[in-house]
Parts: sequence; C-alpha cells; structure tokens
Amino acid sequence: MTKILVYIIIIIPAVLIGLGIAVYIFQERLIFHPDKLSAKYKYVFSVPFEELNYQTADGNTINALLFKAENAKGVIYYHHGNAGALASWGEKSIDFTSKGYDVLMYDYRSYGKSTGKISSEKMLYADAAMIYKKLLYDYKERDIIVYGTSLGTGIASYIAYNNNPKKLILETPYFNFYDVAKFHYPYLPNSILLQYQFKTNKYISKVSNPVYLFHGTEDETIPYSASQRLSKLSENIILYTIEEGSHNNLNTFEEYHSRLNEVLN
Repeated sequence: MTKILVYIIIIIPAVLIGLGIAVYIFQERLIFHPDKLSAKYKYVFSVPFEELNYQTADGNTINALLFKAENAKGVIYYHHGNAGALASWGEKSIDFTSKGYDVLMYDYRSYGKSTGKISSEKMLYADAAMIYKKLLYDYKERDIIVYGTSLGTGIASYIAYNNNPKKLILETPYFNFYDVAKFHYPYLPNSILLQYQFKTNKYISKVSNPVYLFHGTEDETIPYSASQRLSKLSENIILYTIEEGSHNNLNTFEEYHSRLNEVLN
C-alpha cells in the first residue's frame, strides 16, 4: 500500500472522525463567544437606561438593559448575536430610541453579568419567553416588536411564533442552524452532530404578523441567500437588501435606517 493510499484510507477519515467528536462535545464553545463582565461593572451609554435582572426557574440571573425613549411608541425586544455582551451591544440601542422606541436588551446565560451556562436550545428559548412575559406587565403586546440579529434571529423567531407581537424584525438571519453549519463545515455530518437547530424557517413561516428581514449582499458569515429563501416562505415576509452590506455593519448604511424607519412607523 502506497503512502498516498494510507493517507486517503486511514489518516483522512481518522482526522474527520476526531474533528466530528470534538465538534459534538465542544459545541457550545464553537457557537457561543461571550464577553464576561464583573457583577460590579458600570454600564455607560449616551441613552438613558435602567439595568434589570431577571431570575430564572433554576436560580440563575439574566442581566438586561432597558433603554428609554421620550414618549415611546412601544418597545423593541432585542436578541443579540453570539459574541460580546451588553457593554457593546447596548450601543445599538440608539438606532431604535432615536426612532421613538424603548429597547429591552438582555445577555444570554454566561454573557456579561448573566450567570449560568448554556447547555441547550430549549434553555435559551425558556429564558427569552420568561422575559417576554415580564414585558407584558409594562407594555401592551400590540406595542412589542421582537428583533433578532445573527444568532438571536432564531430565538426571536421562536418568541414571535409562540406569541403575538406587533412585528418581527430579523437582521442577517439564517434559514436554520443546520444550514449555517453546512455552510461553514460542509465536510462534516452536521445533521448527526448538531445539537442546536434554531429552525427559523419553521417559525417565521407560521408568524401571522409582518416579518421583516435585513440582509447584506456581502455577508460571509450567514449568506444573503438564507434571507432570500426565508422571504419565499410566506406572503407576510418582506426582505430588505442592503447592497454591499456585510454581517456586522448594516446600521452604517443609510438604506438600513431608511427601511427601518418605514417598518417602525
């Protein structure tokens, strides 16, 4: 047997199997990239805000920020991406407070000041649903707009599917998480390995209220084609294309703010 055949028949499969095992075991480390913050950390933003803490059923704390607009028309319930924490994500609140909306942002477990550890998709949904129910004490449901960006689009879609918010807005959404894994790791059996599904396509196809998608044509993290496919699932779904936009910079484009104004007003 030649060295090339040994490499093809033995070494390559062994490497792929080892990689697959690592992906399965350390899945959370590959998906979630939190910034940790001290419990004593003091947030500083140009927009007025209130810091909130929600207690989960299993005794953990979900840290959140409520940014306030003057004479608010409603509230944006915001689900952020897979990296960072509220210290940086909070800067995006001005995109909505400047348009007359309060913004409720929260950190997932292990992000920022939030405690606990993410160990399942179901856990993320439960935390998001718990906060939504708390929002209903202070806002009428017809005044709640659910917003998700990147990782948060799957969670936001789940919340809109199981409730009746005024609108659902998704920034750089994926079709589902299997689709993302296949895009980044096409050589792995993702249908077997992936423990997180985030079935955005399933949820938004059944949301009766308006759904708006924002996606850049140059997104190399979640391809623009994901939103194109999502937009075909229902007549309620409208896709706004940001030409030359990438994954993390849509709010630097005038087209994004122009379309967002239309959606919010």
